[in-house]
Amino acid sequence: MSTPYPFTAVVGMDDLRLALLLNAVSPAVGGVLVRGEKGTAKSTAVRALAALMPDVDVVAGCRFACAPGAPDPACPDGPHEAGPGVARPTRMVELPVGASEDRLVGALDIERALAEGVKAFEPGLLADAHRGVLYVDEVNLLHDHLVDLLLDAAAMGASYVEREGVSVRHAARFLLVGTMNPEEGELRPQLLDRFGLTVEVAASREPEQRVEVVRRRLAYDDDPGAFAARWADEEATLRERIVAARALLPQVELGDAALRQIAATCAAFEVDGMRADIVMARTATALAAWAGRTDVREEDVRQAALLALPHRRRRNPFDAPGLDEDKLDETLEQFGGDDEPDPEPEPDPDGPDGGPSGGGAVPPQGQGPDAPPPAEQPEQPEQAEQPEPSAAPSPGAGAGEQAAVRAAEPFRTKMLSVPGLGEGAAGRRSRARTEHGRTTGSRRPQGALTKLHLAATVQAAAPHQRARGRSGPGLVVRRDDLRQATREGREGNLVLFVVDASGSMAARQRMGAVKGAVLSLLLDAYQRRDKVGLVTFRGSGADLALPPTSSVDAAAARLERLPTGGRTPLAAGLLKAHDVLRVERLRDPARRPLLVVVTDGRATGGPDPVALAGRAARLHAADDTASVVVDCETGPVRLGLAGRLAVDLSGTVITLDELRADSIAGLVRDIRNTGNTGSDSRRAA
Repeated sequence: MSTPYPFTAVVGMDDLRLALLLNAVSPAVGGVLVRGEKGTAKSTAVRALAALMPDVDVVAGCRFACAPGAPDPACPDGPHEAGPGVARPTRMVELPVGASEDRLVGALDIERALAEGVKAFEPGLLADAHRGVLYVDEVNLLHDHLVDLLLDAAAMGASYVEREGVSVRHAARFLLVGTMNPEEGELRPQLLDRFGLTVEVAASREPEQRVEVVRRRLAYDDDPGAFAARWADEEATLRERIVAARALLPQVELGDAALRQIAATCAAFEVDGMRADIVMARTATALAAWAGRTDVREEDVRQAALLALPHRRRRNPFDAPGLDEDKLDETLEQFGGDDEPDPEPEPDPDGPDGGPSGGGAVPPQGQGPDAPPPAEQPEQPEQAEQPEPSAAPSPGAGAGEQAAVRAAEPFRTKMLSVPGLGEGAAGRRSRARTEHGRTTGSRRPQGALTKLHLAATVQAAAPHQRARGRSGPGLVVRRDDLRQATREGREGNLVLFVVDASGSMAARQRMGAVKGAVLSLLLDAYQRRDKVGLVTFRGSGADLALPPTSSVDAAAARLERLPTGGRTPLAAGLLKAHDVLRVERLRDPARRPLLVVVTDGRATGGPDPVALAGRAARLHAADDTASVVVDCETGPVRLGLAGRLAVDLSGTVITLDELRADSIAGLVRDIRNTGNTGSDSRRAA
C-alpha cells in the first residue's frame, strides 16, 4: 500500500483542515463537502484524514463491521455473540464516479436465489464504509441513481438490496466526504443538504506559501516513506488530540444562550428546514471539545455558522454560496446571552490548544520539521476580489457595442425534448433506454445481470424442467435462462444555445427578456441533468462563449455579461454550432444534442445573408439534430423569419411568450394540436 501524504504537512487551508478534524472528533456533524478549483489538494487532504482516525473494534470475520458490544441483529453475517472483537484501522472507502449500482450497494446471486432459495450476497462499498469514511471525488458528477442510493443510506443508516422479492439489509452509517470543482457543475440540493459542513478552497496567491507547497510535494514524491517519517511526531500528537477531544465531547454542555444564537442565526439567514440548526449545534459542541473546553461559546457558534450555513442558503443554482459575516455578527450580538463564563487566558501557542483555527497540532504555514527559517514578510495590502474576466469580444464588435443588459426574472419553461429513443446518460429530458424506469421488455444479459425480468426467466426455464430432472417444488434454473429487464426512462442531453447578440436585439427591454428566457432554459437544463453550451453571434462573427459543460451556473454568468451590438451574422452562429456539435458527437456519441437558437431570424452582412443562413441551417437538418427556434421578434409588424429558419433546421419554432409553461398562447396551441389530432384520427376511423 502506498504511503499517504501526512495531514499535518498540508500547507494552509485552515478551514478545510478544521472541518475534517471536527468530523473526526464528532462523526455526527455529518461530513464535509470541499468545493474548489482544480489542483488545490482537496483529495490529498481528505485521504490524509484516514490515518488520523482512531481504530474501530469489529466482530471478527464480519464483513459488515459490526460493533462487538452492540452487533446489528439483522446483519447478513449474523447473529453475532457478544465478545471482545478485534481492532482495525478506520476505513477510507472511495466511490468512483462511474461505479455501478451493484458495486455501491452489493450484489445478489439471482441464480442461486431462484434455484436454491439462498441469499448469496456480495457486499458493496456501503458495507465497506460502515463505521468509516465514504469519500466521493468529483461528487457533483455522480450519476443520479447513485445519488439516490446515497441519500437513502444516509437518511436511514442502512442499505437495502432488493431483486425480485429477494432482499438483504445491513447497517450503513458512514462519514460522507465529497470534493468537487464548481466549474464542472453543481450538486443536487438534496445531496448538498446531507453534507454537514462545506468549505471553499483556493490556491494561495502568496509566493512564499506556494514555494512551501512545491517544496513539500517534491520531497514527498522523491521518498514518500522518509517524508512521512519526518512528520510522524506531528501526526501522533494530532491523533492523540482527536482521541482526547472525542473523550471530552460527552461532557460539553450546550447552554440555552448558545442554542438561542444558533436558532436566531438560522432564522436570520432563512435556511430551509431544521437540519442546519442541528448541524450547527453539533459543530459548535465539537469545536468546544476540540479546544479542550466543556462549554460552548459565541466564537464556537460563529465558526459553526461559517462552516454549516453557506451551502444551505442557495435558492437556485445561480446563487453563489456564501455568508454575510457582518449580518452574522449582528445576529450573534443581538441574541448573545449573559450566562457565558468569563473567557479563559489565551492558550500557549505550543500547548494543546495552539495553532490556527484551534488546530493545535496542525503546523501553521511555514512551520514543520523540514520548513526553512521564518523570514519577515512585509504586510500585504488587502486586495479587492477581482471579477472574472469576460469572454473574448466578438470579431468586429467595437462599433455600436452596448453594455450588458440585466436578465429579466426567470420563469418555468415548457418541456423541450429530443424525439425518438436514446441511450445516453441518465437524466430527465428525453426518452431513452436506461437502467432505471418502467420495464418495457427483456433480453439476454450482456455481461453481469443487473435487473432480472422474472416472468421472462421463468418462461425460458419452464420448458426444460423435465429434461433437467426436476423432482421437487423448486425451479431448476440455468444461467442461460436468465433474462435482463429492458427499461425506458429519461436521459440528459447536450443543450447548445445559439444566442443572437446583434444590434437588432439591443433594445434594453427586449434583450432583458431574451436573457431571462435563456436563463429560464438554463435552469430547466440544470433540473433535467443536461450539459449546456453557449454560442453567441454579433458583429462579423460568432464566439463559443462556453464550451459544453455540466456547469449551468457558469453559462448563466457568461450570459449575464453578454454585450450586444453590431450586425447579425446568423450563418456564422449556426456554423460555429455545427462545429461544436461535430466535436461533441466524437467525444460522447450517446449524448444526443438539442439545438436552441434564440433569434428574431434576421441576418445581415455579406452577400445574401439570409440564403447563407438557410444553407447553414440545413447542415444541422442533414445531421438529424433536434432543434428549436425561440422567436424573439416583437411588435405589430412581424416578418416571420424565425419560422423560415425553423423550416430549414427541420425543427420547431416557439415565441418567447409560448415558452412559458403557464402561457395562454401555448395552451391554446396545444389544444388546437390535440383537436387536430383527434379530428384526423376520427377521419381515419
